[in-house]
Amino acid sequence: MLLSLSNVPRDYAWGSQTLLAELEGRAPAAAPEAEVWFGDHPGDPADVRGGSTLDAVTGGTLPYLLKLLAAASPLSIQVHPTIEQARAGWAREAGLAADDPARNYRDDNHKPELIVALSDRFESLSGLRPVRDTLRLLGSLDVNPGVTALSERLGSGDDALRDTLGWLLSGDAQPAVDDIICAVSAAEGAREWQTTLGAVSAIADVYPGDPGVVVALLMNHVVLRRGEGIFLRAGLLHAYIAGLGVEIMAASDNVLRGGLTPKRIDVDELLSIVDATPGEVPVLRPEQAGPVIDYEVPIDDFSLRRVVLTGADVAIPVTGPTMILATEGRVSVRGGADEAIAIAVGAAVFASDDEDEIILTGIGEVFVAAPGVPRGA
Repeated sequence: MLLSLSNVPRDYAWGSQTLLAELEGRAPAAAPEAEVWFGDHPGDPADVRGGSTLDAVTGGTLPYLLKLLAAASPLSIQVHPTIEQARAGWAREAGLAADDPARNYRDDNHKPELIVALSDRFESLSGLRPVRDTLRLLGSLDVNPGVTALSERLGSGDDALRDTLGWLLSGDAQPAVDDIICAVSAAEGAREWQTTLGAVSAIADVYPGDPGVVVALLMNHVVLRRGEGIFLRAGLLHAYIAGLGVEIMAASDNVLRGGLTPKRIDVDELLSIVDATPGEVPVLRPEQAGPVIDYEVPIDDFSLRRVVLTGADVAIPVTGPTMILATEGRVSVRGGADEAIAIAVGAAVFASDDEDEIILTGIGEVFVAAPGVPRGA
């Protein structure tokens, strides 16, 4: 069974008025368009052509959520729990109402995610930079009490990054936060850190005085080119800054925030689940040896592949409920007993797992999402 899917873009304030419109070849939107959800998540299930929504078809059992994401300004800095942490947190908060502002956990699942850039440039903050490198960055700034205090805290012990995050978000560090932001905004030269400092300064313009600006200064600034991706494991602090991408994640809504947001920040819970181990986060640059490009991820909630179509048919085995999202050109899909369905750019088709394979044709590009193969299988 093949079903045509669409959805209305979500109008989060950080969204873009142009990125999705340009992808789909229409006029800019009057309001921000941040995300388009293709899934059966109860928060916004995809619309099925002819009526109904996808959750009525699947029963809400999809293990993943596929999205188009269009950011014109930074998203909140955030982290997601492991499945063990999510189960413990969900059980601990069982007595809280679903809309209780003290609730951190919306379900008992983890939320690893993968983003692949569709725009020529996609900026993100991903993971914590090694302390020695951040100290060199701070050494390129004008010295003031806040910069000195941050440098001293980062050099204070084995768990200095976690302790520093707690200090920055505690509310007690605001004078130092203001000093550091001033130093970043005034930075000149520092060629090694020019791109990073420029990005953090731009974040400060959107979130003046926010401690998350200094948290961002501790993180790796990663720039993806079109077709490149980054996998964000549980515990990894991250934030998308700007750009258009295809995002896929486990079906969960568990988010702990760490700045750049007016929403609640539970500092203690954030610190309990964040992985404060520093290091670079690898950029996925799969080589194209044929029409199908796989983005390898170490989890079995989802898989994602990019298919470049040049006119010849491409057969994709169906190993579970599958989504086909068109991102370029004119493409269509057919199953074993179905006529071909054209997929408009920015729209998707759902293939149920009673199909053996799907046949893609046309000239353009699609992303194919499906459950991952269980590890060890």
